[in-house]
Amino acid sequence: MPQTLKTKDWFHADGFPIAVERRHPQEPFARHNHEFAEVVLVTEGRGLHVLGSESWPLTPGDAFVISGHRAHEYREMENLCLVNILFQPARIQLDTGDLTRLPGYHALFTLEPAWRRRHNFKSRLHLSPSEFAVVMSYVDHLDEELRARTPGFRVMATASFLQITAYLSRCYGRAKNPDSRALLRIGEAISHLESHYAEEIDVDRLATIAHMSKRSFIRAFQSAMGNSPIAYLIQTRLNRASEALRQSDQSITEIAFQVGFTDSNYFTRQFTKNFGVSPRLYRRQHQS
Repeated sequence: MPQTLKTKDWFHADGFPIAVERRHPQEPFARHNHEFAEVVLVTEGRGLHVLGSESWPLTPGDAFVISGHRAHEYREMENLCLVNILFQPARIQLDTGDLTRLPGYHALFTLEPAWRRRHNFKSRLHLSPSEFAVVMSYVDHLDEELRARTPGFRVMATASFLQITAYLSRCYGRAKNPDSRALLRIGEAISHLESHYAEEIDVDRLATIAHMSKRSFIRAFQSAMGNSPIAYLIQTRLNRASEALRQSDQSITEIAFQVGFTDSNYFTRQFTKNFGVSPRLYRRQHQS
């Protein structure tokens, strides 16, 4: 059985959901999973990243994401040096701004980890020396904020983490190898859904964007995202509706139509099912 790394042991006692661990070099560590996710940046050396019965070589410049439930370890290390950015996805709002509209974001943070075995790690992100220097400047600033923890560090550290996330997503969007391009096409379909969630979404159109048959696209989407495209669309609409309920004085019916629902009663049922309270009660609980 793999060891499970607990959140309480790897994050600061104040509960902030981002941490930086520098492994210079990475010491031998038994197969493990974690209650959090991490971005891994390979800074020096060589080694194997082992996932189950499969392993893949690591080289300086590699960048990849490990979701918490996947047990992994490193072997055959030759001065392997890593920077691990630990984060708790459920406690960081990654759907702010246009981050989730970047195809590279979905490819790097969701699709590549889910398809790693299928693509034999060939769809991983590999940064050029200049790209790596940029992302490490963001990492250094994040690390400084987390070490000092002066007033305002939460905002500054979150901003640095989002910079890292967005920059890596942009870099993935420029990837040239065929396996990465295949993931990016699916990422483009997800980005289209994120950008046009309030409109009527045609799954055939999403499949065309992904350069896949409708059946293959639905299967691939379900495998990577954990939901069908329509279920993901409904969840996206509900998330946007919850934001509007917190931040605006629009009527519930106006919000329902604004995010893409054509029936306010259906919206209320779906919202209550998802959030456990009605839209009206949700607003009352979240507006001062």
